[in-house]
This record gives sequence, structure tokens and C-alpha cells, in this order.
Amino acid sequence: MYDSCPFISVSTNAAGCCKGWEEIGHALRESLGSSERRIVCVECYPGVFVNEVRDRLSFFLKPLRAISTDSLFLDSTDLNRRVDPMLTDDPVFGVMNGIAIKDYFDTEKLRRARQEVAATIDGLTLIVGTGAVEVVPHYDVLVYADLARWEIQKRQRRGDIGNLGADNLDESAAQKYKRGFFLDWRAADRLKEQLLPHIDFVLDTNASESPKLISGDAMRSGLRLAIQRPFRVVPFFDPGPWGGHWMEKMFGLPKDVPNYAWCFDCVPEENSMLLGFGDTRVEIPSINLVLAHPRELLGEHIYKRFGAEFPIRFDLLDTVDGGNLSLQVHPLTRYVRERFGLAYTQDESYYLLDAEDGACVYLGLKEGVNPRAMLDDLKAAQQEDQDFDANRYVNKWPARKHDHFLIPAGTVHCSGRGSMVLEISATPYIFTFKLWDWGRMGLDGRPRPIHLQRGAENIQWDRTTAWVKDSLVNRIEQIAIGDGWREERTGLHELEFIETRRHWFTGVVPHETNGTVNVLNLVEGEEAVVESPTGAFEPFVVHYAETFIIPAQVGSYTVRPHGKATGKQCATVKAFVRPESEE
Repeated sequence: MYDSCPFISVSTNAAGCCKGWEEIGHALRESLGSSERRIVCVECYPGVFVNEVRDRLSFFLKPLRAISTDSLFLDSTDLNRRVDPMLTDDPVFGVMNGIAIKDYFDTEKLRRARQEVAATIDGLTLIVGTGAVEVVPHYDVLVYADLARWEIQKRQRRGDIGNLGADNLDESAAQKYKRGFFLDWRAADRLKEQLLPHIDFVLDTNASESPKLISGDAMRSGLRLAIQRPFRVVPFFDPGPWGGHWMEKMFGLPKDVPNYAWCFDCVPEENSMLLGFGDTRVEIPSINLVLAHPRELLGEHIYKRFGAEFPIRFDLLDTVDGGNLSLQVHPLTRYVRERFGLAYTQDESYYLLDAEDGACVYLGLKEGVNPRAMLDDLKAAQQEDQDFDANRYVNKWPARKHDHFLIPAGTVHCSGRGSMVLEISATPYIFTFKLWDWGRMGLDGRPRPIHLQRGAENIQWDRTTAWVKDSLVNRIEQIAIGDGWREERTGLHELEFIETRRHWFTGVVPHETNGTVNVLNLVEGEEAVVESPTGAFEPFVVHYAETFIIPAQVGSYTVRPHGKATGKQCATVKAFVRPESEE
């Protein structure tokens, strides 16, 4: 059965984990000792309920002075003036930038706060909020109040939070997400990377009514365990206007949403990880692992090429009993570099986990398409509320279980209804240009943004039927065979930096990371087990459709059928970054 709450066991008991504000307050008070002058910094990831954290901790710590960093930020109008060039006036896209948390502060307010803290002779000073460590150069205890991005998004959608330093509580969730993506989260992650080795305590604030506290050493121990073995991040599921019901049935998901369009099960910058302390689970953002151990996780050559960023994304797209995805195109590398400041773009592929009769994938243009005519029809559909005849311009390929469609940037595409897609891609997140959304509304009742001009600037008009059939549809080549297994190259395209391999097996399959992170999904079979030939890690069991990560430093590992799947044919799809010399 699909496990939606995978965890890494750090300890067999919960002795080192405090639950609830009373236990947390007492633990922090004990950590302060008996010195007369003490400073506690509670650094908060943007989206944490800062006032609640300050008030709860103040009740137990009884500080002489409590400072909230939001009182030291620039006025929202001044902040907007500073960041508007990074956000741009586009409803979805801004520009990647080097903003830091210190850039949110009003210099004069910060100077006065520093003077006040320095003048304090005795008593406890409590500094709470994003940028708490910017207020003082030295402190006695550093607590990091952390929060996963999926929880941030839910709070944004409910209207519980705005953005850092912004007076925008009533803005749409999409605008809050955009600002978080281009500003708040970038700045916070840069600061977090510096702080991770020095954090004294980690405060899990994902469930504000039941916070948990562990030591920084306990978190760092969990991260070290993760890079020595296979692991999974915590998947999150989201409905969409085209969403289906395959995942709901196969994964046993709650029926409290209209559908499940997406499952994000390997986007470490946005997923979380669960650390196990006995029966207690502490949730931390999985970006912490990428920031703390990029070389061990990614591999040296990937780190040198991409920095502390996880370049491979796996997610699931469910259109079974749903609708078509939006017709779209991803920008070319040069375009995203020049317009958005990104080093790479979203090359991707669709691997069919399952498909109903009549399922299809729209991919590439038909022969002889007139670009001006197609763009005119798309524009009319957008502005004059007309239908766009996609079948006139775009190839519609039959889609069957285990088909693999390659989608280099610049190729017009979308998955049709009736498909369960494993999307394998590079990780530039949101940079998709929608051309046509089939005349429907988003779940919020509003039209979803269309990016026709940007799309027109990136469509590769020569990717037509014959080329697509030869280059992008089921380019499968057997490259190795062994006792009870065979290996196939299934893509991606030569234009893309990710390679994918499929292994069919009834026996033990040998794998080697070759110094680069591997990401796999069990695409056939109920259950498999990942093992170390040298016993370097405990056997790791995975289930059908689960994505799992093998850190670069693991080296050799094996995969074989397990449990009810023993003796039956199973299959995995594996993705890794090609060496630059092979691209």
C-alpha cells in the first residue's frame, strides 16, 4: 500500500522530543542556565505564526524584553518599491535574484533595536521572527522555527498569512505564492543554509496546535542518516481543474476534495521529511537536507553545476475521470536565463503509469502548420471566448501503460484525459507557458493565466509529426541484461540533461549511483526492496508508484521484488543527471 507518511527513524524513543508549548517552554528555560544576561533568538521561516510563537514562549520564559522582527522591517510601501523590479508586473513570473533577509529591514529601526539589546545589563531578551539573528551578532540559544512550503501554501490559501513584510493578507493565494517563490523563500533559504550547522533547537510549527521541539543535533543526525541510505520525502496532493480519481482509489486518499490532480513526491525544495523519535514524528522541510549535505546527496559534479539545488523532479498527474491538462510549452534555456535569471529550464517527459482506453498525449505540431494561423486562433480563443481546435494543429498520440513521451523545452504538449502520468523533469518549478486551457475556469472560479506571447517566443515550429514520432515517442533501447533482469534506455532526449533507465526484473538488479543522485519510481509490481550489497544500510521497502531517492554517496545498491511481488515481474524507472560530456 502506498505510504503517504514515510519517515526516517532517528531514535527508538521520544525522550529527546518535546511536544506542546509547556514542554517546549520548560526545555528552553532549562537550556539557558543561570547567567544573568541571556539572549534567545527564535529564527522563523516566513509563514510561521510569529505572534503565537512569541506569546507562547514569553509566557514560559518571562523575558525582560521581547522583540518581533516584523516591527523592524521596512514600511510595506518602501519594501514594495525595493522588490518590484524582481517581481515584475507579470501575474505569475518574476525574476530570480539575490535578495537576502537583511534587505527587508529598515536600517534605522534595526540600529535602534541593536542598541537596546546591547544596553541590557541583565534579564532575558527574546527575539522572534524572520531575521532574528540579524538583530544581534551573538546570542545564547538559537531556535529555528521551521515550516514546510506545502503548509505555507495552505495557510496562504486560507488567508491566514501574507508575505514577509508585505501588507497583502487579502491578496490572492497565487500572488502570495509568487512573492514567496521569488523573494521570501529564496532569502530565507540563503540564511537557513548559514544557520543549519549552528541551530541549538528546531521547532516544528507545521501543526501550530501541537508544536514539537528537538535539538539541532537530533535534526542533524537525521539528515546524516538520510544521506547514507534510500529515503522518501513526504508526498503532498493537490486538486486541479483537470484532476482525476486514480490516486484517490489506488492510494486510499481522503475524499474531501473534488479530485487529485497532482502528487508532488520528489520536489525536495517543497516537500518535507519526517524524522521519527519513537512513535513521534517531527516534520522538517526536505530542503534542509539539500542545503546541509549537497555534495553527499547530489554528487560533486552536480553540486558544482547546479549548486545546492535538487535538479530532478518526479510528480504524478492524474487525469483519470478528469480532463486534459492545459496545452503548454516550456521555455528554452536561453530564454529562462535571459528573462528570469534561471540556469536551466523544464525539460521533461511523461511516463504512463496507467491509461484508460482512448487515453492520449498531445505532443508536437502537425506537418505544415502555419504558425501565424495557430497563434491567431489561440489569441481569438483567449480574447473572444472561442474554442481552440487543438486537433487541427497538435499531434494526438495514443497513450498506453508504460509508454514514455519525451518533451524537450519548446515542444507543445499536454496529457489528455484518462491518463496516470509519472512526470519526470528538471526542476525549475513554475516556468510553464499555458497556451490554451480548454475554456475552463480554475478551482477558484477564475480563468487561469495564459502566457500566449511568451509561449509564441519559445515554440519550436519544426517539431512536427515525423520528427516527434522518431525522436520523442517510445525511444526505448535495451542496453543490458542479467540474471532475472533487463535494462532499457527510455530517454530523455539528447537535448535534455536527465537520463532515464527502465529495469524489468524478477530477480536482483544491481545499480550504481556513479557519484550522482538517483531518483526511482516503482512503476510495476506491488512491492520491492532496496538493499546494500555490503550491508551499509537497512533494507528499504518501496511500494507501487512510490518515488524514492538514492543519495550519490550510497554507491552500489540492489533492487528486487519483495513480499507479494516475489517471483513476479516488477519494473522501476530511474533518472539521473548525465555527465556534461554526454549531453
